[in-house]
Amino acid sequence: MKISYNWIKEYLDLNVSPVDLAEKIERTSVEVDGVTTPSDGLKKIVVGHVLSLEAHPDSDHLHICQVDVGEDEPLQIVCGAPNVAAGQNVIVALPGSRIANNVKIKKSKMRGVPSAGMICALQEIGFAEDVVPKAYADGIYVLPTDATPGDDIYDYLGMNDSLIDLDVTPNRGDMLSLYGTLHDLAAIYDQPVKLEQPAVKEAGQAVADQLTVHVDDQLAPQYRMRLVKQVKLAPSPMWLQIRLWNAGYRPINNVVDITNYIMLKYGQPLHAFDYDKFAGQDVYVRTAQTGESLTTLDEGEHELDPQDIVIADEHAPIALAGVMGGLDTAISEGTVTVAIEAAVFEHDHIRKAAQRHHLHTDASQRFERGVNQAGVQEALDAAAQMMTELADGEVQSGTVVAAANIPAPAVITLTLSRINAVLGTTLAMEQVSHILESLGCTVAIDGETLTVTVPVRRNDIHIPADLLEEIARIYGYDQLPATLPTGRMTMGALTPAQKLMRATRRSLEGLGLNQAISYALTTEDKANMFMMRASEPTHLAWPMSVDHAVLRMNIITGLLDDIAYNTARKVKDVALYEQGRVFYREADTERPSEEEHIAGAITGTLLPAAWDQPAKEVDFYQVKGIVAAYLKDMAVNGDVTYVANSYMPDMHPGRTADILVHGHRIGFMGQIHPTVAKQFKIGATYVFELNLQAIIDMPKQENQYDVISRYPAITRDIAMLVDNQVTNEQIMALIEKRGGAYLRSVKLFDVYDGVKVPKGKKSLAYTLTYQDKNATLVDDAVNQAFDKVTQRLQDELGAEIR
Repeated sequence: MKISYNWIKEYLDLNVSPVDLAEKIERTSVEVDGVTTPSDGLKKIVVGHVLSLEAHPDSDHLHICQVDVGEDEPLQIVCGAPNVAAGQNVIVALPGSRIANNVKIKKSKMRGVPSAGMICALQEIGFAEDVVPKAYADGIYVLPTDATPGDDIYDYLGMNDSLIDLDVTPNRGDMLSLYGTLHDLAAIYDQPVKLEQPAVKEAGQAVADQLTVHVDDQLAPQYRMRLVKQVKLAPSPMWLQIRLWNAGYRPINNVVDITNYIMLKYGQPLHAFDYDKFAGQDVYVRTAQTGESLTTLDEGEHELDPQDIVIADEHAPIALAGVMGGLDTAISEGTVTVAIEAAVFEHDHIRKAAQRHHLHTDASQRFERGVNQAGVQEALDAAAQMMTELADGEVQSGTVVAAANIPAPAVITLTLSRINAVLGTTLAMEQVSHILESLGCTVAIDGETLTVTVPVRRNDIHIPADLLEEIARIYGYDQLPATLPTGRMTMGALTPAQKLMRATRRSLEGLGLNQAISYALTTEDKANMFMMRASEPTHLAWPMSVDHAVLRMNIITGLLDDIAYNTARKVKDVALYEQGRVFYREADTERPSEEEHIAGAITGTLLPAAWDQPAKEVDFYQVKGIVAAYLKDMAVNGDVTYVANSYMPDMHPGRTADILVHGHRIGFMGQIHPTVAKQFKIGATYVFELNLQAIIDMPKQENQYDVISRYPAITRDIAMLVDNQVTNEQIMALIEKRGGAYLRSVKLFDVYDGVKVPKGKKSLAYTLTYQDKNATLVDDAVNQAFDKVTQRLQDELGAEIR
């Protein structure tokens, strides 16, 4: 929220600069995004009076204007604005001036006609497009008739004011208004602040005879309306327009501008209806009915939800309560009778309606955070009074009060010793009492106990801790004494799970992969890919975008998105891993369970070309080696096996394997299906995903240290013909089982199935290494063990030894 420094100064006598004031607010109340002065960077921009104009001889839209700028002679300026006319006071950038974006204006010729300067639109001197009055959106701005030619335009347009941009947190909804900010600043600077009290002049009939409101006070704890007749719509006076556009609002007309001004001043959103457009005299505050719709002021069509609170007449909804009014009852050129609404709506309904219809308005922002429920009538009266003063309206007698549930103020008890113990201060009772009273609280003191009655406008204060915070910030955080903590110190330590997660990162980075961090939110299609178990998708109730609407059930798709990003930028060799959580949800349950996973994705080459070796495209066995090395680094205690997997639709059916530990599936690895690669617009990519939580939970193999044998090893090679159905895993398992006590390793070193091998057969060759740790092996012992292996291969697998 942007708040005017000059407006604050009308109520408080502050001898601080806008920057210092902003710094004080940030240290004490809420964050400040910045301080801006609209005239900064502008130069030599003055009021001009158009004396005369004539059509440009070589253009159908340019005009040659003679403009009085307070100098001895008028300036000749060529202007293309469609609304320029003689007799206007306009904004003139003189030769040598600087306008918005540091653009310098020089003397020039426009189609052969000299032009000494520029007649400006508001946008050209730095005004945002959305605050420019619609009458001047496509042309120059016309200043009031009392503007003096030659004067700087900055004061006329409020551009010399400093605007403090408050980033108001959800708990401080009271500061979304001038009055709320003034209350806080009065306490910070220990100054009294006197705020105006509206004095409404009522006339005409009783409003109760002209308007009846029916309301469910569970939906609207307060609902009040006033009626103002004989209003005359017109542009707002200059001071009011300045207040609005400096706060970021577009001036519309005097009636609508008054409602926006009151919201800025009091923090109470109001809405003005054209009373004559009501169907009947009855107004209803209710939830929407099935099938109802509403066209809002922004001309958006909205299908209403049964949870939406609406304002309705006898026929249909006329406003989405607390969010935006309806177009059918909007203030328009023919409006003469205005019904002003001031209310407090149930904040959860407003928040959800704003999200549901994507209408996050200034009104909904205030209702969500909470408005001053003790000031609703005051804001309504102030608006009615202003409509009398600025629109010649006649305020009808009385107020329709359909609901008036003003909450009781919070009463909190705390002791001085507790205050000083928590804050580490030595404050006296008088200091504490004064701070609380400066915030508008009523304080009753009984010995060391304070009973504090909190004003209703501060709906963020409920418990003693809230009051402690108020005392601390007004006293000054920078004045609180700094003390070292006391008590026993404990040494921090990582849990076993944290240690393994860190070891995971070290292991995979050592294996050549780089860490990636992807969104945990994705699309439903991507969430359903590469799933390791059946699960229902978990949809966000209010997603920020369609691409981030569902909680992920795999990590791989996020990595594929990263690879696609790199591929689109000509980076072909990418090796990534990610550790994170996936979210599985059982049917008929609302919340998902979370499971820690680790995944990797590699495309291109893992090892680039070098002088002594060519680059090699990543393949199944490289990725399998990475997974095997990682599981070994994690000291997994169990037999790790890889079983062919052809049932995952997103994986290549001939190049995918499940990863099992002691027969339990903990993940999978392999090449993604070519159709999936085409979908992501990437090349051949190999991936793996493991259930990291299962790896954390399973028993670990303790490190075993053993001496290196001093005795030589003996090797034996064996080649055999076996059926194609016999796997390397079967042969390795048999050799290791039957190899004897001295067998140390088995290595496959040759595979052949060429023309010299019978059909349906393949030739495999292995090296067996034998070693005794305690003595030198003799050939007889090795030969005996080797012969036993040979015989078992023949008997159990039908091998033909070559």
